[in-house]
Amino acid sequence: MGLLDLSRKLIMKASAIRAVQRIDELGAISETDDGLLRQFLSQANLRAAEKILEWMSLLGMHCEHQADGTIRGILSGSNPTAKPLLLGSHIDTVAHAGKYDGALGVIAALAALEDLLESGCTLPFPVHVLGFSDEEGVRFQATYLGSRAVVAGLDESLLSCRDAAGDALRDVLERDGWHDGAAHFRYAPGDVLGYVELHIEQGRVLEEAKLPIGVVSGIAGQSRISITLKGQADHAGTTPMPLRRDAMVGAAACVLAAESLAHAHSPLVATVGQISLSPNVSNSVPESVKFSLDFRHPDDEQRVELLDLLSHQFHQIAQQRDLEIHWQVVQESGAVACDDFLIEKISRAAKKVTGRCLTLASGAGHDGVMMQQIGPIGMIFVRCLKGLSHHPDEYCAPEDIAAGIDVLVEFLNSFHEA
Repeated sequence: MGLLDLSRKLIMKASAIRAVQRIDELGAISETDDGLLRQFLSQANLRAAEKILEWMSLLGMHCEHQADGTIRGILSGSNPTAKPLLLGSHIDTVAHAGKYDGALGVIAALAALEDLLESGCTLPFPVHVLGFSDEEGVRFQATYLGSRAVVAGLDESLLSCRDAAGDALRDVLERDGWHDGAAHFRYAPGDVLGYVELHIEQGRVLEEAKLPIGVVSGIAGQSRISITLKGQADHAGTTPMPLRRDAMVGAAACVLAAESLAHAHSPLVATVGQISLSPNVSNSVPESVKFSLDFRHPDDEQRVELLDLLSHQFHQIAQQRDLEIHWQVVQESGAVACDDFLIEKISRAAKKVTGRCLTLASGAGHDGVMMQQIGPIGMIFVRCLKGLSHHPDEYCAPEDIAAGIDVLVEFLNSFHEA
C-alpha cells in the first residue's frame, strides 16, 4: 500500500468515527421520550434537518431547505452547470425506530464528500446531497412525501390526506411548514446523472454471507391492501358453532392463506401487520374485522398474478363462512430496477473495498422508487445486525459504516477528472 492509499485509509477511519458520532447525535433528536420518532414536519424532524444543514455547511456546500422540511446541500464540482449526481436518503423515522434507517445514507454521503475534498479530488459535475423529510409515511399513511415533492410535487389526493389528529396535509404544510428562507427545488426527467443511496440492508443476507456491503439490483414491487370481513355479532355462550358468522375466524383463515401462498412462491413476501375487530369484547362473536395486507415481489407480473390468486382465495373463504368481504387497494408501487451502469460502478467499488461483490434485491421500499422517475438509480446496502430494522435495537457496526463510506468514495473517485 502506498503512502497516498495509507493516508486515505486513515482519513476514512476518522470520517467513519465522525459518521457514527453524528448518527448518535441525530438518534437523540426525537419527538417522544420513550423511543425514537421523527414524523413529517414535526419539530424533531426539523431540528434534525437543521443539524444536517450545519454539517453540510462545514463542507462549504450551498445549503437550502423546502417548506416541507426536505434539505439539500450542493457541492459544485469543476463544472457547476453539468447535470448533478444526487446522493442521500430520508431523515424521518417510524415509531420506536432505530437510528440508522435513512439517516445513515445522508451522513455517509457527507462523510464520503469530506474524504474526497480532503484528498483534493474534484468531480466534473455537482453533487447534491438530499435529506428527504418523509419516506416512511407514518404521519399521513402516504409514503415518499419528501422525494415525491422534488420529482412530481404533491397532488390533490396527497394534500387531502389527514393525520391522526384529522389535519389535512395541505393545512399542516401551511401551518407548520418551514417557510422562513425556504427554497423550491424540483428535478425533471433527464435533469440528473442519477441518484445513489446508501442504506442498511434491513435483512440478513449480508450477515449470512459475512459481507459488510451489498449492491442492490432493484426494489421489489409492493401492494398494500385493506380488507374488511363482516359477519354477525352473537353471544359467545349461546350461539352454536355451526350457526356462527365469525369474522375473526374468517380473518385468521385469510392470514394463513397469505402465509401459505408466500411460502409456496418465494421470493414473494406477504404480511398482515395491522388488525382491528368489532365489537372487540371477550363474550361476543366478532362481527367485523379489518386488516392490512402488505404484498411484495421483485417481479411485477408475478406480484399481480399472485395477488389476484390470493384475492380469489379470500373471497372463497368469505363465501364459505357466509361473510361479506371488502377488498381495497390502498397503495401500489411497481418494481424498480437499478441502473446497470451504476450497478457496475458500485460493484467495482465494493470489490475494491471488500474483495467481493454480492448483488441482491431490496424487499423494502426506498426513495429510489420516486427518484427513478427523473433518472437512473443505484443503491448500496450496509450490513445490519440480525437484519433488524424499524426497531430500537437496529445496529450497524462502525467498521461496516466505514466500509460503506469507502465504497461511496471509490464510486465517486471513478468519476474523478484525470
